[in-house]
Amino acid sequence: MPSLNLAIARLVHTGNENFAIWVVNAPYPSGYVLHDCLWPQELNQAWLEWQEMFAGHSRLDVSTKNKSETANPLPLNSLSPASGQKTSYSSRLMQYMGVSLWRWVFEGEILGSLERSRGIAMGQHTRLRFRLEIRDPDLIALPWEIMQREPGQPAMSLSQHLLFSRTTSSVEPLSSSGRDQALNILLVLGEDENLQLEDEAAILQQTLSGRGLGSNSAGYAPCIVNTLVKPTPQQLISELETKAYNVLFYAGHGLPGPDGGFLFLQKDMTLNGIELAQALTRSDVKLAVFNACWGAQPAANQNRAIPYSSLAEVLIRQGVPAVLGMRDEITDEESHSFIQTFALALRSRKPIDEAVAEGRKRLLTIYHFNQPAWTLPVLYLHPHFDGDLLKSFEEGATEIPTTFIPGSANASLRSLQAGGKTWSLNPGVTRIGRTKENDIVIREPSVSKRHAEILCRNSLAGDKSVQTYYLQDLSTYGTTWILREGGWEQIYRREEPLESGMHLKFGSTKSQTWEFRVEN
Repeated sequence: MPSLNLAIARLVHTGNENFAIWVVNAPYPSGYVLHDCLWPQELNQAWLEWQEMFAGHSRLDVSTKNKSETANPLPLNSLSPASGQKTSYSSRLMQYMGVSLWRWVFEGEILGSLERSRGIAMGQHTRLRFRLEIRDPDLIALPWEIMQREPGQPAMSLSQHLLFSRTTSSVEPLSSSGRDQALNILLVLGEDENLQLEDEAAILQQTLSGRGLGSNSAGYAPCIVNTLVKPTPQQLISELETKAYNVLFYAGHGLPGPDGGFLFLQKDMTLNGIELAQALTRSDVKLAVFNACWGAQPAANQNRAIPYSSLAEVLIRQGVPAVLGMRDEITDEESHSFIQTFALALRSRKPIDEAVAEGRKRLLTIYHFNQPAWTLPVLYLHPHFDGDLLKSFEEGATEIPTTFIPGSANASLRSLQAGGKTWSLNPGVTRIGRTKENDIVIREPSVSKRHAEILCRNSLAGDKSVQTYYLQDLSTYGTTWILREGGWEQIYRREEPLESGMHLKFGSTKSQTWEFRVEN
C-alpha cells in the first residue's frame, strides 16, 4: 500500500510562530517537498475555543503571542452549508477547525504531493496510507483527525481513499514483526471507582470476543481473551512475559505524566509508561489499546506540553508496533461502541488503521458530527510497521496457532471407530475438513473441504478465567451433528457450545462418531 508521511515542526531559531511542514516518505521520488509557514492566530483562537467547549483537561497553548490579539469572533458562518440550513455552534466550530487545519497543512507543493500520492494509490486499486508526525509537543493535543478539505467532504480519518494514523521518529526497532493467526488479548482492568469492575470485565470480554455479533463465520480470526482485574504491576508484567498475547487492552484510571503518565492498577499501585513499554517490547505485544483518558494526551507544565510525554508516544518510541489511546475523556458508552466495531474489524483481518476508521465511523453515526466522540481515538503506528496484525484467511488456513494461554485445558477429538485416531485441539481454532490444509482431516465423501471449526475461548468464572469450546458448522449442506438425548441433532451454520464427553459426526449420520474430551 503506498504511504505518504508528513512531519510538522516548530522552527525555534526563526521565531516561535514559524513552522516547517515536509514530506518524510512519499510513493514517488519528487514527492519529498517542504513548506514553511506561520501559525495563524485565527487557528490559535479556534483551538482555544475548542478546548473551552470540548476539552476535559486544562488549557494547552500553541502560540506564544498575547491572547488579546485574537479577540475577534471566528468567521464560522463562512463555512456554513450552501443550503443555508442552521447548524449548532459546536458543529460550525468543529467544521471550521477541521478546514482550517487542512488549509494550514496542505498548502502549495504539500497538497500536490498528497494528490499525486492518492492518484498512485487509486491506480493500484488500493488506498493511500497517510501518517502524520507532530514533532512539536504543543501541537500533539490538537484534533488532527478532523482535518477536512472543504465543508461537506469527509474528514481525513473518515475517508474511503486513505488510512489515517499518527507516528513518531527516533524510535527503537520494532519489538515484534510478522502477522499472527489469532487475536490473543490480555484484558486488564485497573482501579476505577466509577466502574463495577467485574461487570465491566464481562462486558468488555464479550465485546472484544465479538460473541453474539455473527463474527464466527468463515474468514473471521479466532479470538481469545484473558482477564486480569486490579493486578499488581508484577502480576501484569509476569502475565505479559508468558508471550501468550499479541494485544494488550487496558481499561481503568490513568493520568498524564512526563514518562508516559501512570496507569492505576490498584489504588496505591501505578505503572508508568516507560515501565510498561519495557514489558510490552519484551513480550512481543503488537497492539496496545488504552480505554483510559489521556492515553494520547501529553503532560503539561504551565499550559505548555512536555515533549514526548504522552503514553502513546513513549510506547511507540520504545518499539511497540501500534498504540491506540484517547485524546481526551471518553464515556463508557462511547468506548463500548467503538471497541465493539474495532474488535470485529480486527477479527475480520483488516489492518489496524482501517479497523480504527470503522470504529470512528460507528461513533460518528451514533453520537453525530458535532459531538467530539468520533475525534477521540488516536492511533500511533511505528514508522516501520505496516499495520497488519493478522494474516489473511488464505495465509492462515494451513497454519496452526503456536500461542497458548497458560493453564489451559487439554482438549481432544477421538474417533470411536476401531483403531480410530485421537487429535489434540489447538488453543485457538481447529479446522476440520476433507482436504489436507485442515488440522483434522476426515477423508469421507460426505465431508466438505472446510467442514467445521472448534473454537477455544476464555470466559470468566468468578474471578478466574477458564477455557470454553464451541463447534462452528461451515459445511456446504449443514451436515454437522451433535448427539443429544433425543438423538442426533443437525447443526447448520451456527455455533454450539461443547461439553466434555459429547459425541459428534461430520458429514452423513452414518459416518464415524467422534468424542470431544477435555482434561484439566
